[in-house]
Amino acid sequence: MIYLDNAATGGEKPASVVSAVLASMQGCANPGRSGHRRSVALAERVLACRRLLSDLFDGYGFERVAFTKNCTEALNIAILGTLRAGDHVVTTCLEHNSVLRPLEYAKKTRGVTYSVTPLVEGRILPETVASLVRPETKLCCVTSASNVTGEMPDLFSIRARLPERVLFAVDGAQGAGHLPLKMRAAGIDLLALAGHKGLNAIQGAGALLFSERVCPDPVVFGGTGSESFSLDMPAFYPDRLESGTLSYPAICSLFEGALTVQARRSEGARRLIAVSGAVLEGLGALRGYKAYFSPNPCGICAFAHAKIPSEELAGILSEEYDIAVRGGLHCAPLAHRALGTFPEGLVRASFAPTQGMQEANALLDALRKIARARS
Repeated sequence: MIYLDNAATGGEKPASVVSAVLASMQGCANPGRSGHRRSVALAERVLACRRLLSDLFDGYGFERVAFTKNCTEALNIAILGTLRAGDHVVTTCLEHNSVLRPLEYAKKTRGVTYSVTPLVEGRILPETVASLVRPETKLCCVTSASNVTGEMPDLFSIRARLPERVLFAVDGAQGAGHLPLKMRAAGIDLLALAGHKGLNAIQGAGALLFSERVCPDPVVFGGTGSESFSLDMPAFYPDRLESGTLSYPAICSLFEGALTVQARRSEGARRLIAVSGAVLEGLGALRGYKAYFSPNPCGICAFAHAKIPSEELAGILSEEYDIAVRGGLHCAPLAHRALGTFPEGLVRASFAPTQGMQEANALLDALRKIARARS
């Protein structure tokens, strides 16, 4: 199989990640829950991962790195753990449902309001984002890269145009591992991460990094191994946000995956810009196809055929050519409305940094044959 669904989850993990996961299950214990040697050793590895993530993303210290099971959970904490009744949020039409659904829930249950930044000539403009800020605006939540088109809002310029009092949250699901997301430099207060995509980790690995300007409340309650005498959640981080047993294998994979990103991110980004550019050029030469992306370091290539629905086309690629892509709306309905591709959606081929022209040419050749068969 040619796996081109890396924006959903990375299809191939580095050998170091696989080895780390296997090793983590040979002598299990619960980090942070006991005082014996094995538990302490595992807790030290967890702490090492917090430090690495804080360093990699120019964060605010290991204690402000909370592990989650995915980026969705991290975004729920960032949004629902921060907003209060009467607050207003500015977001964009490119957001995933991991942002839109918590906002809609907060709207219906807390009286929170939100405004959605539209596309202007296919882009999110910082000045348009800033124009939606109100006196009651508490949070601005923006994707690092669209999971549909790969469009990357200019985070630095957006932050520069926001009032200082407005918290800045970034969905790093697609950008992390591909883009140089630097929290302090870009003024990011909350950064949500998905370990299983560009960070090379396994599923079940996620994190929320946050600044001293925000003190998110927990959205899940339970045991933490600390302050067990109290029926309230601990007041200090990261314990306040980490109820229940951590997934130690997932955290080990995230540690090793982040190390590979630290060593090779720039090289991988250049490769993905090149391969997505080649796919864009190739699509332009094929009859019946329309591209909805630009060359991008996330390797996202979204397109449609004039006569074949996106999910049908994805099915043909899978069944007849053994090429794995994704069709449909990609959990980003507002993006498709803005692009004019709702409700049909788009086909998304998403490449990994280890892939290149061989996979791109195979995709283009299959699309060429499909177009001929339907002409």
